Amino acid sequence: MPLDTSIRSVLIIGSGPIIIGQACEFDYAGSQAALSLKDEGIKVSIINSNPATIMTDKVIADHVYLLPLTCESIEQILNEQKIDAVLPTMGGQTALNLCIEAEERGIWEKYNVRIVGVDTAAIEKTENREEFRKLMVEIGVGVAKSKIANSFLEGKEAAQDIGYPLVIRPSYTLGGSGGGFVHKKEDFDQALSRGLQASPTHEVLVEKAVLGWKEYELELLRDGNDNVIIICSIENFDPMGIHTGDSITVAPAMTLSDRCYQEMRNQAIKMMRAIGNFAGGCNVQFSVDPTTEDIIAIEINPRVSRSSALASKATGYPIAKIAAKLAVGYNLDEIENQITKTTSAYFEPTLDYVIVKVPRWNFDKFKGANTELGLQMKSVGEVMAIGRTFIEALQKACQSLETNRLGLGADGRQNRNLEEIMHSLEHPSWDRLFHVKDAMSLGVPLESIRKITHIDKWFLTQIMELVNLEAELKRYSLNNIPTDFFTNLKQKGYADAQIAWLLGNVTEDEVYKRRKELGIHRVYKMVDTCAAEFPAKTPYYYSTFEDENESIVSDKKKIIVLGSGPNRIGQGIEFDYSCVHGLLAAKEAGYEAIMVNCNPETVSTDFNMADKLYFEPVFWEHVREIIELEKPEGVIVQLGGQTALKMAQKLHENGIKIVGTSYDDMDIAEDRGRFSDLLKEMDIPYPLYGVAESAEEALEVAHKVGYPVLVRPSYVLGGQGMSIVINDEDLEKAVVKLLRNLPGNRVLIDHFLDRAEETESDSICDGDDVHIIGLMEHIEPAGIHSGDSFAVLPPFSLPESVINDMTEYSKRIAKALNVRGLLNIQFAVKDDKVYVIEANPRASRTVPFIAKAYDVPYINIAAKIMLGANKLKDFNIERKLKGYAIKEPVFSFDKFPEVEKQLGPEMKSTGEAIRFIDSLEDPYFRHLYKEKSMYLSK
Repeated sequence: MPLDTSIRSVLIIGSGPIIIGQACEFDYAGSQAALSLKDEGIKVSIINSNPATIMTDKVIADHVYLLPLTCESIEQILNEQKIDAVLPTMGGQTALNLCIEAEERGIWEKYNVRIVGVDTAAIEKTENREEFRKLMVEIGVGVAKSKIANSFLEGKEAAQDIGYPLVIRPSYTLGGSGGGFVHKKEDFDQALSRGLQASPTHEVLVEKAVLGWKEYELELLRDGNDNVIIICSIENFDPMGIHTGDSITVAPAMTLSDRCYQEMRNQAIKMMRAIGNFAGGCNVQFSVDPTTEDIIAIEINPRVSRSSALASKATGYPIAKIAAKLAVGYNLDEIENQITKTTSAYFEPTLDYVIVKVPRWNFDKFKGANTELGLQMKSVGEVMAIGRTFIEALQKACQSLETNRLGLGADGRQNRNLEEIMHSLEHPSWDRLFHVKDAMSLGVPLESIRKITHIDKWFLTQIMELVNLEAELKRYSLNNIPTDFFTNLKQKGYADAQIAWLLGNVTEDEVYKRRKELGIHRVYKMVDTCAAEFPAKTPYYYSTFEDENESIVSDKKKIIVLGSGPNRIGQGIEFDYSCVHGLLAAKEAGYEAIMVNCNPETVSTDFNMADKLYFEPVFWEHVREIIELEKPEGVIVQLGGQTALKMAQKLHENGIKIVGTSYDDMDIAEDRGRFSDLLKEMDIPYPLYGVAESAEEALEVAHKVGYPVLVRPSYVLGGQGMSIVINDEDLEKAVVKLLRNLPGNRVLIDHFLDRAEETESDSICDGDDVHIIGLMEHIEPAGIHSGDSFAVLPPFSLPESVINDMTEYSKRIAKALNVRGLLNIQFAVKDDKVYVIEANPRASRTVPFIAKAYDVPYINIAAKIMLGANKLKDFNIERKLKGYAIKEPVFSFDKFPEVEKQLGPEMKSTGEAIRFIDSLEDPYFRHLYKEKSMYLSK
């Protein structure tokens, strides 16, 4: 069936602020769906309260509503726009729940709006655990023995009937919230209470736990003719017992027999057809007995998910884009294949490479957290890597994580304590993968590791091969490594820096030079979804070590944009938003725009966004060889957060042009000591400070500047390692800990301005002129990280003299640092005197917020200035904000109920929302202002 012409306008519901369990994969899905519908001439409206996303940008939709995700907001939009249909499957559980609430209130019926892309009855069947279980039994799909409980007594009776170990699954929750395993009777009461409280319907499923079974996922698409295709099979490296969002996953499935896969495929199709008559995407999760290959269904999600984003990037098949077209009437055979451009979308991708996803955690931000992984998701982001083999992709994923690992071990950070390692294998946390290899290196038998971890023997054998290769490498010196063996090491994913560490007494550059002499260099393969059966036209590449290079270098002028890597606290989706605008600006300025990034959840890694995408680690060796191949005019590091900025020194040392502000000027701002010296020269007030390289030096500085002091390392983001201390003993502990965790770093000791107000400015400088993007006043005082503070735009209670000083200092610092592009400055205000705390000549989390508040494309403007394509005077900047905009931080403390929620100088929020108020008399603002008064009076 062709496009349903009665659908002329569609409302897409977003997912709101980033939280653990619902991250930027929905920004990617919503953005892709919106662009797909616009291609069909359909007007697209979006509701989402997240200012940091590209989804809430004018380049994506015709109408963007930055409103709270409530039924009242939905009605406001429906009164302003003629909406024919709503698409709720692109915004995660938040969007589905809102869609159902609006349906129950009769809102869709009142405004004659159709729900497309999902059957709401399907949502009830999938989210209600008992309904799901009954349906599976009815259609002949296996499920674990279970009982529903709506009360404490019912739960106790269910547990007695089923027997331990058990799993408790609350209904209608996201990311496994409130769920968990119960291994013994004594722990059941507390777990049951937690599950009942977490469920909005006070309902849990008490289910037999199939611990140690293997876990798989299938991504499906169905059209209006009931044609169903399997886009991707995904295997969890970790067995049942760990939330799939916290599991290392592999695509395609590696250890699945063909018989079992076909049975799983048939069951998934049967399940999708049974939950309702709708056209769209679906994710199905199964568990498989490793001995008998018996299959049971775990759950089905009739919407795009985290796995949908992964599957899209893994296969190159744009699931959200196609799902949006199916939702408005098209069938699969009527849609163009986005990869070949000559065949239809009615095909199942075939991969001749391997994908590995590894989650990224931030337990360091949650002191005292239970770090053991289980049914409740705890990771804040993820990376994806592509290789010709599992082990190559796994090593590349480890290099992408931004945890200072050079790969899977072989970097001097291995654990040699057998007792700790064995405990880690039995009680999985973020580092179990590394401890599996550490155990092998210490001689623990592979079978013993398998019995403890229940990780499939095939995966363990692959890792054991690395241990054997490393033992063999130590027999050689750099100059006598056989070429074939050297090539084998590179094909197994080893970085030059890992090889240097294993050899000892050689540097990464020496290894790099030697392999180049031997003719061992990266080639780039195209992600083509059909194993080269049909010619592909996708500008989407990954590296490996073979003969043929499929990345053809054009003769155009090129700009490379370095991405921000995995999401984590302190570096979130706002940097991907910035990178996307960097790509768009580069294309508009006449350059071929090339993206390098490894985050599967993001819009920047959509192969339609850049002229060329390298899905590679933002890791020096990989970036270096892409630059050698493409020979760009320059590299943009200013938009990708700390990940990209950390590459600036290497680029500078190797004579590669950094687009925008120079490396040395950025380094002045990053090096807290040099920056304070600059402020001193300029006679700009700043807190008294000193720099220390040892605890003894830190004590001397603290006595000189006076307690309380703020202790912080240089070159970090999100307030990592910052603390406020009030005496010698606490200072000594803080400094020793910092120098242990960040060796080679220097510690800055600032006098802390107690009870000071905190403010911020963002600006753009083109070398001649400075434009102040926005001035913000924080609700929380200095001492609470700016990312965790409510920020109000424009300031609401600052004297004119303070605003003038903030403006003047911003302009003077921008000129002194020779800024070309963006500059964020944070101030402390005490007794109406303005002190500069820090300056960041790069994209910040506040620029997207200001851009959305004022309705000005500031990142795009800044990127064009960085590229030298424009000056500030070329832009006619008109601001549209009436009243005030408030940036609201959002936290995920519910994932860590045991953690102290006290805020401080180290950032803990996972996302943010934007709220507009007409005046300072708004009740919401009056409540915030009361909080501010309380803070400052303490």
